[in-house]
Amino acid sequence: MANWQDKFSIVPKNYAYTRGQGRKVGAIAVLIFILAMLLSEEFRYNLYTFFDYPLHYKEYKEFGIRIPGQYEVHGIDVSRWQSKVDWERVKKMKVGDKRIQFVFIKATEGTWLTDPQFNRNFKNARKAGLIVGAYHYFLPDINAKDQATKFVSTARLGKGDLPPVIDVEETRGMNKTQVRRYTKEFLNIMEKHYKTRPILYTNLDFYKRYFAGEPEFEQYRLWIAHYHVAELNMPEDQNWHFWQHSDRGNVNGINERVDFNVFNGDSIALRKICL
Repeated sequence: MANWQDKFSIVPKNYAYTRGQGRKVGAIAVLIFILAMLLSEEFRYNLYTFFDYPLHYKEYKEFGIRIPGQYEVHGIDVSRWQSKVDWERVKKMKVGDKRIQFVFIKATEGTWLTDPQFNRNFKNARKAGLIVGAYHYFLPDINAKDQATKFVSTARLGKGDLPPVIDVEETRGMNKTQVRRYTKEFLNIMEKHYKTRPILYTNLDFYKRYFAGEPEFEQYRLWIAHYHVAELNMPEDQNWHFWQHSDRGNVNGINERVDFNVFNGDSIALRKICL
C-alpha cells in the first residue's frame, strides 16, 4: 500500500534521482559541446554561420578592383570563407559589359574535409545559371588515391560543368620529385574518373618552381594565381586557361571579399572545355 505522504505529495516519486540524472545528462551535453568547439573547426564554422546568416546583403556599384579589360569572360571562386552566397544576386550584377559567368567552388581538402558550403553553393550557382566547377585542395604528404576518393565522392560533376581542379600550393615537407609525382597521380585518377583532362591550379611562383618546363604537366589546363598585375606573363610563354588576378573583389550577394578570375578565351571556348 502506498505511503500516505506519497499519495498527497506534489513532488513526483524518485524526483531527486531523476533530477540528479538530468543534471548529469546536461553536464555531459555541455562537455560535448565544449569539446566540439575546441576540436572541430567545421562545428565552430557551422555554429557561427547559423547565427550569422545575412539579414541583408551589401550592394556594390563596382567590383572594387581593376578588371583586365582585354578579356570578355569573368568569374569568381568561393569557399566557406564567403559564407552564405545569394547566387541570384551574383548572376544579376553587371558593371558596364562585365558580369560573372563562371565560378569554381571548393569541394574538399585532404582526405577528411568537405567544405560545409559546397553542396549549397554548387546547387544554387547552377540554378542561377552560372557555369560551375569544383576544386580539391591537395596536400602532397597525404595519399593521393585517398584524396581523390574523397573528391570524387563529393563533387558529382555533370554535363556542362567545368573540369575538376586540383589546387596545389604547398609542399608539406615534400621535395620537388615527390610533389610532382603525387600531383601527377591525383591528376591521372581524376582524368580516368571524369573522362576529361583536369585543371591544375597554383600560384605563379609555385608553378615556376615545381611544374614549369616539365613535359608531363604541359598537357594540362592551367589556372594560375598572380595578383594585382596588368598581365599574366608565364615562363616560356606557356599557355593558360584561367587567371586568378585578384583576391579583393566585391560582388552583390557575397558580403566577404572574393577572388576574381578571367578565362583566356570567349564564352564559346569556355563551353567547349566543359564536361
